Amino acid sequence: MKVSTRGEYGVRAMVSLAHHYGEGPMSIAEIARQTNIPPAYLEQLIAPLRRADLVISKRGAHGGYILSREPENIKVGEVYRVMEGPVAPMECVSEDLADQNCPLIENCETRPMWLKLRDAMAQALDSTTLADLASKPEPGPVTESGEYVTPIEPAVR
Repeated sequence: MKVSTRGEYGVRAMVSLAHHYGEGPMSIAEIARQTNIPPAYLEQLIAPLRRADLVISKRGAHGGYILSREPENIKVGEVYRVMEGPVAPMECVSEDLADQNCPLIENCETRPMWLKLRDAMAQALDSTTLADLASKPEPGPVTESGEYVTPIEPAVR
């Protein structure tokens, strides 16, 4: 199973907001610059995060987006599910029971493995917060080729 760019970019944008939590709203342009996400695509990703009450939009000249809760209180799993839907390495083990419609479910010999995979994925997503991810040093801006620009530390005298 692969996480789509929608899921990857959604988490990346939320981590960017977590890095700046408490510093006021971030514009789409700022988030896009820091995450290397195209601004038009980022606009599309922010909308469902706002509808899910994970981000709040602030209007005005100094407007933008902020997290709706402290980064410690937002699980990566919440963001993932907004972006990707239920955790489901296979339809037959989706977190959404309505998706579990395979006629082989009752006697499937491989389903226990898929259930273990789903549960491991859900556990990893649900035990990690945005604060956990943001606690690592922010890598800095990204070049057009996708490489991080490492800030130069001032010389200590």
